[in-house]
Amino acid sequence: MKHYVDVHVGKRIRHRRWLMGMTQQQLAERVGIKFQQIQKYETGMNRVSASRLWDISDVLEVPVSFFFEGLDASDENAQDMPKDLLADKEALELVRSYYAMPENQRKRLFELARVLSDAA
Repeated sequence: MKHYVDVHVGKRIRHRRWLMGMTQQQLAERVGIKFQQIQKYETGMNRVSASRLWDISDVLEVPVSFFFEGLDASDENAQDMPKDLLADKEALELVRSYYAMPENQRKRLFELARVLSDAA
């Protein structure tokens, strides 16, 4: 049976990998494992050891604590983690595209989005 913490950590690995435009194969190669293992981590089927999580955090350029952000200890018996922005593929694609833009364009787009949201 999957543990909700393993599922949460796996989702965070998948989302960060996706934001960086990295495939499971690329992540696996950089960590020194097979891509099937990454698949199992991302679904929560296999638990990520502390040392492996350290390696993954290094490759994905985030602190280890990143993988536990949004985790609520009161949800121990929860079957599904609450939906969040990182669960929305369209939102992830938007964020990825946003950060691929030059900084001056990002600032202008941000201001436009702020104006449009105020008008809504």
